[in-house]
Amino acid sequence: MSNIPPINNPGGMPPMARPGVGSMMPPIQQNQEPVKEEEPKAPPALLKDLHIDELLHIVVDRQASDLHICQSSPPVIREDGKLKRLNYEEFTPQEIQRMMYDIISDENINKFETTLELDFSYSLPRRARFRVNMYRDKGSVAAAFRLIPQKIPTTEQLNLPPILNRLCEKPRGLILVTGPTGSGKSTSLAAMINHINTNFAHHIITIEDPIEYLHEHKQSVINQREVGSDTRSFLNALRGSLREDPDILLVGEMRDMETISLAITAAETGHLVFATLHTNNAAESVDRMIDVFPPGQQEQIRVQLSNNLVAIVSQQLLPRAGSTGRVPANEIMIASSAIRNLIREAKTHQITSMIQTSGNAGMITMDQCLRDLYLKGFITLEDGMSRCQNPDELRKMINTQAAPPGGGPQGGAPMRR
Repeated sequence: MSNIPPINNPGGMPPMARPGVGSMMPPIQQNQEPVKEEEPKAPPALLKDLHIDELLHIVVDRQASDLHICQSSPPVIREDGKLKRLNYEEFTPQEIQRMMYDIISDENINKFETTLELDFSYSLPRRARFRVNMYRDKGSVAAAFRLIPQKIPTTEQLNLPPILNRLCEKPRGLILVTGPTGSGKSTSLAAMINHINTNFAHHIITIEDPIEYLHEHKQSVINQREVGSDTRSFLNALRGSLREDPDILLVGEMRDMETISLAITAAETGHLVFATLHTNNAAESVDRMIDVFPPGQQEQIRVQLSNNLVAIVSQQLLPRAGSTGRVPANEIMIASSAIRNLIREAKTHQITSMIQTSGNAGMITMDQCLRDLYLKGFITLEDGMSRCQNPDELRKMINTQAAPPGGGPQGGAPMRR
């Protein structure tokens, strides 16, 4: 095996076409062929009397992840991470309101008109479920639908690291799955909960807003509570769940200081707690949890968190190179004794370096994961560089790392959410 050529080697790999990378920008071509006009399309389909189900069937058929409807735009789907307009006429405010009010109850209509926001779930019988957020846009109704497949995928089908299944088998502690909106956190958590439900006899309680994946009772007993219909808030449900004999708790989102405090306490009292945060890496996740507390409480929270944290899994989705679908990139931090000391001593800025040197313990940084995905042919160089934490470090790792034999996409269906 030989090292791949340096990224900026003129005789090796083509330069990366990404703005803002200086010399990596390809030269401007003076004699480019004119852009060809698209072939004429069929006339836009009418929206009059159209039911939302017809658009949602298109989302399922095309394996898209989202549907957006708003005024002065045709329906828009997100397919393989990219927005695409469907060939329909543009929505009017009246059409959107009719379409959305047709699928919600009078109670939810009143709630929406009072709060101007509404979260709910919606089903296509025997096909799929959707998480829906309904909101106001320049005085008109608008909505975003997120596809939730009926069948819960396994971690293997999602191309997630095998260590996630081993983390699910921990007897107690706090496991965080973090990442930006749309990074597949809910899907990864559903796969982990399904692994427990399939292989172990535990009492699992999930608190979600709204319920996304529907779990069946298998080896475990699993209760799913939806904020708004089954409980008033994450905090109330989490506080009540401690009196409901749970072994495992899933908190859909830790939004405030009280919920974070109670989640840590639940882990401290012998439960395995899963939760999500909208953060990009392990160090940022630790800081976010601690910084929500007043300065006088932060030292105590550091100690509690260092004693009870099991792992932080940070995730993002990238387009799959040369194919449809997307592939997950995961940073994995395991709470070793060294990591616990860094948290306790407020040295979270050193966590990334500790992860980088702890590969034998199953840890990996986001940039190391992106390097591996690129060398195996799962992602393009451009996408890897646009999502990394440290572009210079990623270039160095790629240039010095020998490509594995038989590199190229292997195994597993592409992850589409």
